[in-house]
Order: sequence, then structure tokens, then C-alpha cells
Amino acid sequence: MEDVFLVTGASKGLGRSIALAIANSGATVIALARNSSELNDIEAKLKTISGDSIAVSCDLSKSADISNASDFILSKFEHLSGIVHNAGIINPIGNMLDISRDDWELTLKVNLLGVQDLTRSLDDAIGGEKHTRITTISSGAAQRSLHGWSAYCVSKAGLDMWTNCIAEEGNSENISALAIAPGIVDTAMQEEIRSADESSFPLLQNFKDYYVNGELSKPDDVATKLLPYCLGKLGNNGDRLDVRNL
Repeated sequence: MEDVFLVTGASKGLGRSIALAIANSGATVIALARNSSELNDIEAKLKTISGDSIAVSCDLSKSADISNASDFILSKFEHLSGIVHNAGIINPIGNMLDISRDDWELTLKVNLLGVQDLTRSLDDAIGGEKHTRITTISSGAAQRSLHGWSAYCVSKAGLDMWTNCIAEEGNSENISALAIAPGIVDTAMQEEIRSADESSFPLLQNFKDYYVNGELSKPDDVATKLLPYCLGKLGNNGDRLDVRNL
């Protein structure tokens, strides 16, 4: 059976581009995201490239969704050659002492806890006789505190350490893991950033300027650079990389 890769947040933006790039490389893709017309659209496009590719609806903030999605994936595929943990949210953007517990917690659930839950739930299909590459999409915010981005910064810093941990523990199980920061990519997340309140996000004008000055990377271009790392052809176990240096 051909290689099978799971990509989260695959309905749009960078995740969509990564899913298509992997399919074009000859692999089957499981596109996971919240239910939407965009998810239906990417499934149709993937099937024209790789007929066994499928879309799976899942909200990574909900444990029941993750359990159901994992059970479905395991019923269809015996082994995953790779998982690309791309899904993530930026909001809430605001002063950290003004943000409600529920809003702050939601970011941690999607960006970090859901990654652990989904990977653990798919344990039977990763590693073993065949190698599995786990790729997490990091951010410069994992290493730099940004005023107004507390939940995002903390979740991405945690994701980097999660990647180190799965790289350490998975090494003997034929699992490798690495994190890649994609730079500033022209996605819906950037639109959300540009609509933030400057009083709680002092760098707002910088991000507006990135857009106006054409400094945002195109998702397809970033996906092309990421592809060999997601496929496990490049990169060492435990690496943290920046796409701008690749």
C-alpha cells in the first residue's frame, strides 16, 4: 500500500497546500479539519490526484471529535507514514489578564492538547515496522513573547517541547519528529491578526505593513519547501527548523 499522511487544518491556508503537495508526491492524504465547504472542496481535489485520499471532520478542541476521527482513520488505514500537525488558532489576541479562562484554554486545546490527544489515539498506526514522521508547524512566537499573543505563544512553545518529547520517546519505536517554523504566510490567520485591536497588540501596524509591502510568503511556496521534511526524506529527529533557512 502506498504511503499515507494525515494533515490537520487541511481545509485552507498552509494545511491545504501541504495536503496537495503530499498528494502530488504520490501519497494518500487524510485531510482533517472542522466541517466546512472548504473541507469538502479539498477532499474532491485530493481524490483527483490520489483516489484513496479522504477528508475527516474533526474539531481538535473536542475530545469526542478526536476519538471518533481516530477510530474512523484506524478503520481505514493500518499505518500512517506521517502526521503533519498544522492546525492552529491565533485568537484570543488581547492583554493576557483580560482574557477569559475559556478563551485562553481553547487555544491550548487546539494548538497543543489536541495534538497530543490525536497522536495518542492513533498510536496503533504509527511507528513499528514502518517509519512514521511527525511534523509540527511551529512559530517564531514559540521563542519570542509577543504582547497580546500570550495563549498562542505559550501553546506554540509547548508544541515545540511536545515535539522534542515525541522525538525522544519515539526514537526506539521508529518514529521521528521535527518542528518547522513556516515564517509569515499569507493565510486567514494573518487576516485575523490584521483585524486585532492595537491597544492590546502594539505590533499591529507591523503586520499590516508585511501585507501591504508584499512580505508574506505564499502557502504553496512554503509547502514546497516543507514537503521533503514532512515526507521524512530530510531533517533529523528532534530538529527545530525555520523555513527561511531551508
